[in-house]
Amino acid sequence: MTPDAPDDDAAAPAGPAREILQRGLYYDELEVGARYLHRPGRTATEADNVLFSSVTMNTQALHLDAAFSETQPFGQRLMNSMWTLATMVGASVSQITQGTLVAQLGLTDVSFPAPLFHGDTLYTETEVLDKRLSASRPGQGIVTLRHTGRNQRGDVVAVATRTALMWCAPETPEETR
Repeated sequence: MTPDAPDDDAAAPAGPAREILQRGLYYDELEVGARYLHRPGRTATEADNVLFSSVTMNTQALHLDAAFSETQPFGQRLMNSMWTLATMVGASVSQITQGTLVAQLGLTDVSFPAPLFHGDTLYTETEVLDKRLSASRPGQGIVTLRHTGRNQRGDVVAVATRTALMWCAPETPEETR
């Protein structure tokens, strides 16, 4: 064998390549008290605000009218709070609920303690508050999550408690949903 020739044993795979399906966490994998930091953050843009407000038919001048907003207490347009809420929950999907959520059951205790502006970056974290197996749906559990959104300075800009129906882990690793 020459120095430039590939090593036949090293080049040939031992068997089929392992496939890994990206997913969230099953009910069984979630721990009460665990806190998940979702990254990357999402920088809010003027385009996000105008598009979201328009698509949802929210004509609030505080989101769309720069001249009017300059005369108001914050002195500039505010990001639509529903964009903030949707983006905060959305940031958690790939890490927690992708493919393991049966249904979102509700949102409560939603608050926006500080404004989010164009150019701010929203960072989200999720804490598992509670979980219990479903009494009426075998193989599923109910999980209570608290999502907290912070801007780049660490100011809390949104908080929401979310209840979700989640799949329990399959009996065998080969099973898929």
